[in-house]
Amino acid sequence: MTTFAPDSLDLNRKLPLWYQVSQSLRASILGRSPEAPLRLPTEDALAAHYGVSVLTMRQALKELEAEGLISRHRRRGTFIEPSAQRGAPVRLLGSVDAIVAQQSGMSTELLGHGPTTVPSELSDYFPGLAEVTGFRRLRSDEETGEPTNHAHNYVRPEVAARIDPADLTRWPMTKVLRDAVGVRISRITDTVEARLADPETARLLQIPLLSPILHYTGITYDEDGRAVDVARIHYRGDRFSFTVTLDA
Repeated sequence: MTTFAPDSLDLNRKLPLWYQVSQSLRASILGRSPEAPLRLPTEDALAAHYGVSVLTMRQALKELEAEGLISRHRRRGTFIEPSAQRGAPVRLLGSVDAIVAQQSGMSTELLGHGPTTVPSELSDYFPGLAEVTGFRRLRSDEETGEPTNHAHNYVRPEVAARIDPADLTRWPMTKVLRDAVGVRISRITDTVEARLADPETARLLQIPLLSPILHYTGITYDEDGRAVDVARIHYRGDRFSFTVTLDA
């Protein structure tokens, strides 16, 4: 039986290896194509793929099993759960792959894209620019079709010109910037705050006006320290929670 092929990963030695591996594998699983095999490679093969010990790989798989994304069977192997729950907490631990994983695994509709005036509150991130390129997307649960979050990205024009809009219906913006466009991401800063749904957000997410939502702002910087993308995402408050993990 052909096994599932996960994406590659550049390890950051400042973060727990098992966490990085689990988030990278999680992103691969949630972003897989419908025809992809459900059987994962062996622990030894996965450990070699990621360049970690079998013990580290085992800990990463244990995390995904607890989340319900995979199931492990003695003598048969490890398999992706085809009906795994796609809704998940907003977890942030300083890893680009964690951001990719958080954004993966949902049906995505591109609502529109094109030149847009830089919002005044974002002008500090795009000095000297009057316009950027905006991308608006609506993500929904793959099984129920229920809208879960609405994303609006503001991207530097020269970077946006290299984005294939079709990629944004398959992959998160972070993955498109890093893997398709080739942006060398140096860091992403994240802010999550509670807000009340405005009329447009309430309509898109199919929730009552003034319902509680989680408002996420993420700024992606390239290796030169420039902001290349500012993302604003509205998450349904009844579908997501916010978790931060701090390691001593």
